[in-house]
Parts: sequence; C-alpha cells; structure tokens
Amino acid sequence: MKVLKLSAQGLPQSWISLEQAALHYAADDVRWESGGEIAFFRGGHNAVTGRQSVIHINSIIGTRGAPGINPHRLHPGLTNGKLFARDRCICAYCGRTFPESELTREHIVPISAGGGHHWMNLVTACRSCNHRKGARTPEQARMPLLYAPYVPSLWEDFILRNRRILADQMAFLMLHVPRNSRWASGGAGSAH
Repeated sequence: MKVLKLSAQGLPQSWISLEQAALHYAADDVRWESGGEIAFFRGGHNAVTGRQSVIHINSIIGTRGAPGINPHRLHPGLTNGKLFARDRCICAYCGRTFPESELTREHIVPISAGGGHHWMNLVTACRSCNHRKGARTPEQARMPLLYAPYVPSLWEDFILRNRRILADQMAFLMLHVPRNSRWASGGAGSAH
C-alpha cells in the first residue's frame, strides 16, 4: 500500500511507503492530508505523561517545501507496463484485451523506417497483430489503428505508476486528468 505524496500546492511528487509517510508526519512535514486513514504506527511512551505516541497515516498527504516536479517539464518515463496501462491492455489493431504477458510494444512507424521509441510512436499490440503488421506502417499493412497514441499528463503518469491505487487516491488524481484523456473520456482504454 502506497501513500500519494503531494507538494503543499497539491502537485504529485511520488508514491511513498507507509514508513516514509510516517517519517514526514514525525518531522512535522505534513501540511495537509486528504483521503482516508490507511494505517497507524505506535511509538514510544512519553516519560512525563506516560502516553504512547501514535501517528495516523492518510492515503494522500501534502508536504512542506518546494515541489520537486515541474509539471511543465515532465517527460513521463516509458516502460512496457506503463504503455500497456495507458492503452488498458487493448490491442490497437484487433481491439481485444489481453494479459500483459501476451502484449508487445508496437512501433507505429517501424524503427527501420525512422520511427522512434517515444509515446507518440508506440501502441500496445497483441503478438499476432504485431507479427502480422511486421516492419510496415499501419497503412501499408492495411491495419488501421483503433485508437491514437498520446503522451500521458503528470496526473495520468501517477496513475500509470501504481497498480494498487486506493479509491480516494484515484478520485483525487482523476479530478486533475485532462478532459480529453482516455482515462476521463470513457473511450477506448478508459479507466472504468
């Protein structure tokens, strides 16, 4: 279980462990919190009062300090896992959903034709469609794309980074996802 760490201004910074979140609480770095309580830690006993210290951890915390991420300079890292999650494990050519083990990273414009390894030239494809398309463009192979590639926003990237997002964390992130996002639009590859 991870905690969504945000800047005090509300920009996502990272997914952190419960222990890392407890350190932010103990250092009085948490400026605000949202979502529900997901854990608590018991500490030592106060020598004067005898009371035991307790830290309650919420699923979303805003911490003090300047943001470590500038959303305008973000270039989300590209991994197969994030690509398949962006495309919701749907083959861009046949439209069927597959387990990740049966999917491939498909270059729309093949590497041999000058295509690169970037979000706008990659889609998810099943092994069969990838093999059938080969080193051709979708037009050459007569295999039109069923959805267009896109570069995930900062908020979408945080959704793609974590496979176990709690409902309140997802609701918070979804408030900031661009309206034209596949995650928000309900189109191919939508979140629900």
